[in-house]
Amino acid sequence: MPLRCWAEIDLAALERNLRSIQAALPERIKYIAVVKADAYGHGMEQTVTRLMQAGVDMFAVANVLEAVSIREIGTGWPIIVLGATLEDEESYLFEYDLIPTISTVEEAVRLEAKASERGQPLKAHLKIDTGMGRLGIWHEYADELFDVLKHSKFLKLEGIYTHFASANHDPDFTRHQRKLFMETIERVDWLETDSLMIHADNSAGITTFAPESVYNAVRIGLLQFGITPYPKSIFGHVEATPIFQFKSRVGVVKKLPAGASISYARTRVLDRDSKVAIVCAGYGDGVPLPLSNRGCVLINGKRCPILGSITMDQTIVDVTDIGENICSGDPVTLIGPQDGGEIRLEEFSDWARTIPWEVLCSVTKRVPRIYRTAIKTG
Repeated sequence: MPLRCWAEIDLAALERNLRSIQAALPERIKYIAVVKADAYGHGMEQTVTRLMQAGVDMFAVANVLEAVSIREIGTGWPIIVLGATLEDEESYLFEYDLIPTISTVEEAVRLEAKASERGQPLKAHLKIDTGMGRLGIWHEYADELFDVLKHSKFLKLEGIYTHFASANHDPDFTRHQRKLFMETIERVDWLETDSLMIHADNSAGITTFAPESVYNAVRIGLLQFGITPYPKSIFGHVEATPIFQFKSRVGVVKKLPAGASISYARTRVLDRDSKVAIVCAGYGDGVPLPLSNRGCVLINGKRCPILGSITMDQTIVDVTDIGENICSGDPVTLIGPQDGGEIRLEEFSDWARTIPWEVLCSVTKRVPRIYRTAIKTG
């Protein structure tokens, strides 16, 4: 059936991005591919399969359900669950060979008891809170948790990590977090850091990252998908190509006189005689409501301003200034290139007063994903 609104995902570009990032990293640094939230809306199964083929070292997801879905795609790759593991999810850690994150003494005691009951060792990563205030044990209180892990018979500490609160905006605070993280690790005299995964940096890792330090892994999410809103990133020289395009089609083209009202609540009144195109995509597809009267789409490679409120299934745009040859069924690009023009995801997100990863995660299941898989070298 012909498509009215769809997303195109370039898996070949994903693989090229991965290889480019890997080439920029010291050889000893392991690559943890973060693919939570359906691989940031790109599609878990297709994305993970391609990343497995391309050579990632490990996967990271938000919860046990996501981890299980990866394990059912393939074995052999470690999978870390970044979020908390609920008590009724614990058995899946053992059945699917998953690595939980431990943030509290209570979690450690609970998982130790479960592992003892099953007679099955369980690898785990410890998260230290250095200023995010979310998951992870607060750095000043970490000694008690380290002590529990030291005496655990079945919990096997495999890694330690933290999460930066503002790596793309506040380098001073990031340096402070990094200092707290290292101080917390260094005061534990029994740790053998050479045998642990130590990681803190993600796509927004700024110049405070020191490749020669104890860190031996990075967590890469946005950058592998070609999203580079971080000009100060240590990966600033990496050529990362956006792999996501958001497209639709023109439904109706019509003329309206000056003074005509547009959309619900008369959110726009035309100040001139106009020609408008009704695009077959709205907030039911993932076009953000804050784009109302803001931003543009591409038709024939030219920018067409959005008029009035975004509605559930349709968006009205002004095509008065781009000629007479606009017809029902013509392609519309909301994100991506078209005929020499381009709307980047970062620009689209700014118009919507949000961030790129929310835009990606908000494109709904009503929108089919079309995967391009051919290897290209350009």
